[in-house]
Amino acid sequence: MFTGLIQETGEIAGIEWMTGQNGGSVTRITVKAQNVLSELKTGDSIAVNGVCLTALDIREQQFSADLAEETLRRTSLQRLKAGLLVNLELPTRAQDRMGGHVVQGHVDGVGSIVSLQKIKYRDDWRLLIELPSEIARYVVPQGSITVEGISLTVAAIEGSRLEIAIIPHTWQSTNLRALRPGDPVNIEVDVLAKYAEKLACGNLSRKLAVDDLIRQGY
Repeated sequence: MFTGLIQETGEIAGIEWMTGQNGGSVTRITVKAQNVLSELKTGDSIAVNGVCLTALDIREQQFSADLAEETLRRTSLQRLKAGLLVNLELPTRAQDRMGGHVVQGHVDGVGSIVSLQKIKYRDDWRLLIELPSEIARYVVPQGSITVEGISLTVAAIEGSRLEIAIIPHTWQSTNLRALRPGDPVNIEVDVLAKYAEKLACGNLSRKLAVDDLIRQGY
């Protein structure tokens, strides 16, 4: 589990295409990093732009990870090339404070940057994203959403268009500063919204009460 609080931005050092053990195609990315490497071991999970990957071939200033064909097809990692910035986060430890929100590293869909502009007379930025229509129903104003692995708060949503305010710290500490209109971005909706939908749809014969939600841990 992750929280969407980015620990550092790494840089894609290289991409290699290989044949996997079962004959399928595997893409191996190598990422330059510093802060996360002190805790990273081979086989550990690490979120790269919000995608949970397995760390391999860890060296002094870099690590590698393999991307299956499905991962490339379903995420924004398909756009990676040498020199691009990527958001990195290690899994949350049990004793850590729970900042951000619950992030699984399982991408629900790929959105598209509509615009990312500095707000006039302010230090904040205004981010507009076009969401896949099938996941827009899980997004609510002032709710949580994960964009490229970053835990963000929804400012507004109209149809499938999402608006988010970006504070200076987030701008400087993530790959948002390198994104441009039209770029694909990984979207993970709040998992609680999906559980709530399943509970509601699976119990149409009776009214969903507050006590039911409390028993389910909400």
